Amino acid sequence: MIVDSAVYREGRRVPGVDTPADACAVTERDTGTFVWVGIADPVGEEFQRVADDFDLPALAVEDAIETHQRPKVEHYGDTMFVVLKPARYVDAEESVQIDEVQIFVHQRFIVTVRHGVATALADVRHAIEADPEALAGGPMAVLHAIMDRVVDDYDLVADGVDEDIQQVEQAVFSADGDNPAGRIFSLEREVLRFQRAVAPLAPAVDRLARGRTAEVLPELAEYFRDVHDHLLRTESKIEGFRALLSSALQANLTQVTVRQNEDMRRISAWVAIAAVPTMVAGIYGMNFDHMPELHWQYGYPAAMGVTAAACGLLYRRLRRAGWL
Repeated sequence: MIVDSAVYREGRRVPGVDTPADACAVTERDTGTFVWVGIADPVGEEFQRVADDFDLPALAVEDAIETHQRPKVEHYGDTMFVVLKPARYVDAEESVQIDEVQIFVHQRFIVTVRHGVATALADVRHAIEADPEALAGGPMAVLHAIMDRVVDDYDLVADGVDEDIQQVEQAVFSADGDNPAGRIFSLEREVLRFQRAVAPLAPAVDRLARGRTAEVLPELAEYFRDVHDHLLRTESKIEGFRALLSSALQANLTQVTVRQNEDMRRISAWVAIAAVPTMVAGIYGMNFDHMPELHWQYGYPAAMGVTAAACGLLYRRLRRAGWL
C-alpha cells in the first residue's frame, strides 16, 4: 500500500498534495520541487499505477515486486534503481532478520518500496523533514538518509551477534560439559546471511562516494563516503565473527575430544581395578581338589586381603596419574 506521498520545495513539504498522480503533476509544473512516494509491501495493480505515473523502468518494477534481489545500484536511463537489505537482530531467536527496500531515484522524484519491517522508513522521513537544509538536497539527499539509517542498523545487528558469540565462547570453556556445537553452527549461518546483505552493497556505495554517478553532487559525495567507510567497518566485523565462530567450533571439538578421552581413561582405570578381584575369583573358582591353600584355615582372609591391597595400590597409582 502507499504509506505516504509528498512534494517538497526547498526542503519543506508542500501541503495539499495527497496522491502520487497529483504529486507527479506538481513536479512537472514546478521544476524546483520533487516528490517522495513511500510504498510498503506493494500489490501489483496498485504499484503499477505508481510505475505508470512516474514512468518507472519495467525491469526494475518487476524486481521491486518479486524481491529477493542482491544489494545493488543500477541505472535505467535517467532513473537510478537501488536495492538495500535492512537487517535487525532477533535476540530471543538468535537470528538476523533480513528485509528489502527498493528505491527509484530521479531528479524530480524518489519512490521507496519496502518489504518487511526491519527498517522503518517513516522514521527516516520524519528525521529528514525536520532538517530542511538536508532535504533541500533533493532525492539524492533522501537516498543518503535511507542508506545511512540502514547501515547504522547494521551496527545493532553486529552488537547482538557479538554478544551471543561471547556467550558461546564462555560455554565452550565452561566446566558444565555442555556441547554448544549446534548454537555455533546456527550463529555461523546467521552471520553468513548478514554478510550477504552487507558485502554486495559496499562496491555500489563506493561508486556513489567517488562521484562516478552523475546524480551525486560533490557536496553529497562525502556523505556517501562516510556510509561506505561505515560499511567497510561492518564487513570487517563480520569477517571477525566468522573467524571467531570457526575458532570456537574447533575449540569445542577439541574440548569434546578431551572430555571423551578423560571419560575413557576413567573407565579404563576402574576396569583395571575390577580386574584384580575378577582374576582372584576366577582362580579360586576352578574347583580342583588339589589346589594349594584350598583347605588352608587363613586362605579366605589372605585372598581378600591381597585383593584389597592390590586394588588399593592400583587406585592410588591411577589417581596420581590423573586417571581417577
